[in-house]
Amino acid sequence: MSARRPASECSRRGARLGAAVAALVLSGCTVGPDFVRPAPPADVHRYTAGRLALEDESAPDELAQRVRMGEGPGREWWRLFGSSELDALVERALEANRTLAAAEANLGEARELAAAEAGALSPQVAMTAGAGRQKYGVELLGTFPKPPPFTYFAVGPTVSYALDYVGGTKRAVEREDALARYREREAEAAYLAVTGNATVLALRIASLREQIATVEALLGQDRENVKLVRLAFEAGTVSRLDVVAAASQLATDATLLPPLRQDLAVARHALAVVAGVAPGNAALPVPELDRVRLPATLPVSVPSELVHRRPDILAAEEQLHAATAAVGVAEANLYPRITLTGSVAQESIDLAHLFDRESTAWGATGSLVAPLLDGGTLRAQKRAAVEAMRSKLASYEQTVLAAFDQVADALEALDHDAEELRAQASARETARTNADLTRKSYAEGNVGVLQVLDAQRIYRRAELGYVRAKGERYLDTARLFLALGGGGPPGGAPAR
Repeated sequence: MSARRPASECSRRGARLGAAVAALVLSGCTVGPDFVRPAPPADVHRYTAGRLALEDESAPDELAQRVRMGEGPGREWWRLFGSSELDALVERALEANRTLAAAEANLGEARELAAAEAGALSPQVAMTAGAGRQKYGVELLGTFPKPPPFTYFAVGPTVSYALDYVGGTKRAVEREDALARYREREAEAAYLAVTGNATVLALRIASLREQIATVEALLGQDRENVKLVRLAFEAGTVSRLDVVAAASQLATDATLLPPLRQDLAVARHALAVVAGVAPGNAALPVPELDRVRLPATLPVSVPSELVHRRPDILAAEEQLHAATAAVGVAEANLYPRITLTGSVAQESIDLAHLFDRESTAWGATGSLVAPLLDGGTLRAQKRAAVEAMRSKLASYEQTVLAAFDQVADALEALDHDAEELRAQASARETARTNADLTRKSYAEGNVGVLQVLDAQRIYRRAELGYVRAKGERYLDTARLFLALGGGGPPGGAPAR
């Protein structure tokens, strides 16, 4: 037989336990790791390994573009191209694009879910009402007969409050807030994608139109060449081999046109979808390439600032924040849950006396639910949350590296575009000079008309190469602005 402890000892232990629980509740600690925003890579100071010609401020070249480090291109970056028609096209796409509308709706949903989760931090008040019929199955107090069946009525408020003494609810709210900000960054990324697609497609359409016009001029020159060679053949001054060679050149150059027209059709269809209209109903005004200004100065943010500008990097950061808060939620589930409930009600077996003063009843309860045996589920869930946090950190770091790679590719592309454009400009100028000299020589009777036509065709070919290089430079400029994340850190859902 075990000896009983004195009542005073039990009271003292109970008091100490109650004091410990009260101290834990009042301390209001928050379990789990606190989120710390990842620092920018300390060892990354430039995007490319070698020096770019774009960084040479002394190069006296009217075709050159210059990098200005330290700032981004601005939220409305497409305006750097100086085309009112392009501005109107982008604004139209922002008004009607369905992907952007979906991203904004997702943002609204996430914000409401975050507000709903935050409601758990406040007491929950509900109004209850009921009526029922009841019969007791045993006699009351042994000697009194059991009462007959009776009908009762009750109405009144109930208040419940879950003590968040370990901060599990706060971590859940923090997680939902981070997910809402993630959706905000997604909406900003959608805004950037819509403006980028509209701009790139418009520039591509303008470039393709100019290329098609150049090829059509080249084919016109080929047809004139064939006509003159046939006349010369009929006059007996050239052989049939010359006629076949001229016809072969026309057929070869004609193969350039269908792919360009196909690319133009595809670009037009894609632009229609970006602008929110069916391709068959699209009549979108696109500026000519000569009416679009190529930005001579390229504002480029430094790598340490890029991580705070690009929407995809900021979205990955918020996913990491949400995963960090989820660790706190999983850890809080290991602790007991304490809920306080209070109620005030009017109860009566006579509906006419339900709201009498004597019918008022109240109650207050506290409950504690503590996990004891769960087969290791809760601890496994916490370990899974920690692994998910590590995964999001790795994904964030990979997103940063991919962003640096895209900017580096765009800068290198512009550097090589400048080199190619100079070479194409030189080839075009040489071909033009050759055509001019050939015409003068023809006027002096030193060469025949076929040589003149051939020199003009060579010039048209050189002109096509120049047009292609110029169009690619416009496109790579737009791609650089997109890789830089447009205007910088988003300030909310893009306004319609």
